[in-house]
Amino acid sequence: MILPRLYPVIDFAAFAAHADPVDSVRRFAEVLLQGGATLIQYRDKSGDAARMLSCARELRRVTRDRASLIINDRADICLAAQADGVHLGQDDLSPAAVRKILSEEGKKRSRPLVVGFSTHNLDQVREADLMPIGYVAVGPVFTTASKANPDPVIGLEGILRARAATAKPLVAIGGITRKNCVQAREAGADSVAVISDLLDSPVKAVEEFLRVLG
Repeated sequence: MILPRLYPVIDFAAFAAHADPVDSVRRFAEVLLQGGATLIQYRDKSGDAARMLSCARELRRVTRDRASLIINDRADICLAAQADGVHLGQDDLSPAAVRKILSEEGKKRSRPLVVGFSTHNLDQVREADLMPIGYVAVGPVFTTASKANPDPVIGLEGILRARAATAKPLVAIGGITRKNCVQAREAGADSVAVISDLLDSPVKAVEEFLRVLG
């Protein structure tokens, strides 16, 4: 898989208090695309499957033929929304199991559905290197407020070690901003995943990320 250098993540939690959170998520995705984003991951840890599907379908509508759409955790939501893939964590279904779930749908498309996988230390990266996945995410690289109980920070050294342990595309995640994203790329990340630093002035933020990442 060829990853874009910027990997935006839309976390529903940032929009949950809005009067119409589903519409807010949709409008936010539209402005990310205006800024030049070519991939979006949708993340919703609330457990509300019906709302997650509504959001995913709205995101598919605005991203269709414009950007790839990845769904966090849920292969069923991915299939129901006709998204392009799933991003899995350490406590989700195994990549092998999800790959089987997605395989039949993938045969109907011009290219297979993507499976990405999160890792938080070198041992997990090494294990992920043997899995049927399209890319490995590693982090948190820096301190992050996007998770209630984040794993220990791995720093830039963690990216360097991960890069040496896998030839798969590598996504750096956790506390990535416009000020430190180049460091993450120079340490070996193919792409940087960003949540918080896109929330204010998202068009400008995407444009600046793409400019500094080169």
